[in-house]
Amino acid sequence: MDFAESERARDLRARLQDFMDAHVLPSEAVYERQLAEAGDPHHQPAVMEQLKATARDVGLWNLFHPDERWGAGLSNVDYAPLAEILGRSPIGPEACNCNAPDTGNMEVLTEFGTEKQQERWLRPLLDGEIRSGFAMTEPDVASSDATNIRLRIERDGDEYVLNGRKWWTTGALHPNNRILIVMGKTDRDAPKHRQQSMVLVPRDTPGVTVLRGLPVFGYQDQDGHGEITFEDVRVPAENLIAGEGDGFLISQARLGPGRIHHCMRTIGAAERALELLCLRAQDRVTFGEPVAERDNIRDWIAEARIDLEMIRLLTLKTAWLMDTVGNKHARTEIAAIKVAAPEIALRIIDRAIQVHGAAGVSDDVPLARMWAHIRTLRLADGPDEVHKMTIARHELRKHSSS
Repeated sequence: MDFAESERARDLRARLQDFMDAHVLPSEAVYERQLAEAGDPHHQPAVMEQLKATARDVGLWNLFHPDERWGAGLSNVDYAPLAEILGRSPIGPEACNCNAPDTGNMEVLTEFGTEKQQERWLRPLLDGEIRSGFAMTEPDVASSDATNIRLRIERDGDEYVLNGRKWWTTGALHPNNRILIVMGKTDRDAPKHRQQSMVLVPRDTPGVTVLRGLPVFGYQDQDGHGEITFEDVRVPAENLIAGEGDGFLISQARLGPGRIHHCMRTIGAAERALELLCLRAQDRVTFGEPVAERDNIRDWIAEARIDLEMIRLLTLKTAWLMDTVGNKHARTEIAAIKVAAPEIALRIIDRAIQVHGAAGVSDDVPLARMWAHIRTLRLADGPDEVHKMTIARHELRKHSSS
């Protein structure tokens, strides 16, 4: 296994770290203030557009995209440390146009989109002019099994007609959202994994109604997690992505890179939480000495460093496998990091909150929001239990007598 960064990746990492330190981290408070002043949790703060312009100017744009025609053209191994740096701030990924769900949607359009679809939707997404949403999860079924989805997509002449309900469609309430990738069933009589298809639905299409933005532990994320109804929504047949029945295949192709990107960013958030823990432990005095002198706190710090190095190495191994043998053959490792990274990060963040005392659960420090966001990753892109089932099946097949 070779985890060595290319010379170009090392240069990008240094420049990205400088950009984060000089521009992104100092802008977090400005971003929150501008959101509060607007009185709309889904307002686009002006400072974000300024950060995006700066990132483009200094060549830190679309770092995630593996195709040089559209982005940085980096391998997964090269992108891993960059995603980790971006994950240190909740506003870091969007500043460099590396934020979910747009990254996954751009990769779908790159791999499966027609030339016309790419020109109409991929190009403005790559340019950061618009945002997008991915509508897959539904409230009435267990969406961890994607074959359960019920939204109907029916052909009617030169159009497809959509009827159904989705929720947790991230990005749906962002003011710049213009397009949704919607997964539904086109043929209930087809084989189980060939019933689903994906279509492009412009956000302003008649019949598309965003009922609400779903809060996460009381937080309304700026880009929003929408509950959406589709009532006789009509789109041109040319909005179908790939072919009828390809929806499940596309979803699996999309979720592999998405899962590892989440894990990379999660490591960055955990690293920041550990830094905050250490700083607070050294500064806070109880019973005559700094908290950092307590044995249990030192154990927490040591355990955090051990855990972070282990999950970083597993993530890099997974990235290397994706680069060398493909996403399908890295399926077990992708499942493993998807379970391990949030679990480890949540433990570190929780201990950082504990060391901060009451301040840790307030908005004065980023830990509470960080915890809320990363806790969702134990559900997003598949719950832990499904990933563990994948790992267990792989292990059992090794020892099967059949």
